[in-house]
Amino acid sequence: MSSLETWIGLRYLRAKKRNGFMSFITMISIAGIALGVTALIVVLSVMNGFQKEIRGQLLNVAPHAEIGYYDSGNGESWQSLRVFVQDKKEVLASAPFVSDQALLANAGEVRGVQIRGILPSEEQNVVEYGKDMPAGSFDDLKPGEFDIILGEGLAQALGAEPGGKVTVITPEGNVTPAGVVPRLKQFNVVGIVKTGVYEMDNSLAMTHLQDAQVLYRLGDGVHGLRLKLAEPQNAPDFIRNLIPAAQQDQVWVRDWTFSNRSYFEAVELEKRMMFIILTLIIAVAAFNLVSSLVMAVTEKQADIAILRTLGLAPAGIMKIFMVQGAFAGFFGTLAGVVCGVLLGWNVGKIVAFFEKLFGVHLINSQVYFIDYLPSDVNMKDVAVIAAISLALAFAATLYPSWRAAKTQPAEALRYE
Repeated sequence: MSSLETWIGLRYLRAKKRNGFMSFITMISIAGIALGVTALIVVLSVMNGFQKEIRGQLLNVAPHAEIGYYDSGNGESWQSLRVFVQDKKEVLASAPFVSDQALLANAGEVRGVQIRGILPSEEQNVVEYGKDMPAGSFDDLKPGEFDIILGEGLAQALGAEPGGKVTVITPEGNVTPAGVVPRLKQFNVVGIVKTGVYEMDNSLAMTHLQDAQVLYRLGDGVHGLRLKLAEPQNAPDFIRNLIPAAQQDQVWVRDWTFSNRSYFEAVELEKRMMFIILTLIIAVAAFNLVSSLVMAVTEKQADIAILRTLGLAPAGIMKIFMVQGAFAGFFGTLAGVVCGVLLGWNVGKIVAFFEKLFGVHLINSQVYFIDYLPSDVNMKDVAVIAAISLALAFAATLYPSWRAAKTQPAEALRYE
């Protein structure tokens, strides 16, 4: 593109008395593109932040992978499950578990819980929340003593404290002449655990593996083996070929995405839909350039005719107006990227400031697992957004530029 065509295109971007309204529409188009790009970057950054933070929270409390026998009463010990993961560099640690539903009762309050039977010496190798417990430790769970550790929220709901007792009611009752009577057992509260995840803190209760086996009549059986992986993000790929084909009807294996798949799929779907919706905002702003360029072509009919008579080819005329539209799209995109990245990096601080200023709390940990607004600016997303914005702005210049190139000098100068 020659310097003459570029100079003329940039010259037309300057506002004069005659084309002030046209320049005003151009500025509105630039502002619209910048606003759309900013909104898209900030929204995707917040959604990326939520996804990253919640995934991190889940991976701190949920097993990266689990493996077990379909028939937990087949006489096989939990040590035999370790054969499948031994010498696997991806597996950092493993621990046996028993997990089942129960009701906990205390002081007139009843809560549904997930009771997990653990071996303290093994469990602390696969979870992080056992290190800094508000009260007690995993080692306080003694076999045969029927001790129990409660989640912080669960303990508060039941009014239970370390040193007290809670009553555990299991789903399977005892059959008596009077009918099925619920099985009740008192457990000693020896500790409080805080995972940082609301749902877990309000439903988790842990006891020693042997006591859980007695409670659920499992004998020496366990429900499975919890695995801690070096790269939990790669858990689906790792478990795919973990179990030999000949034993896949006896042994099951699942990763952390099994119970959380619907949530992450929903987040991905929301990200795609928000991307499409906000891209349409950019498209609307970009195609506002069409109107400003059409007005510019109409106003510059005489100038176009003179340039044509001086020997400028139709392709040169197209380039003049493409430069005008492309620079408007470029400046709008540039402003949007700068504002979007800056806002994306600081949106958490901005929201926290307004929460403190107005005394409100926008992020409820009971719903979102976290109580703050996270943000993760992904530069790949920023690059894609910028490319789409520039492409839409460039596309918006094609029709007005083609129309300008079709101008006939004789017709344009007839009434001049």
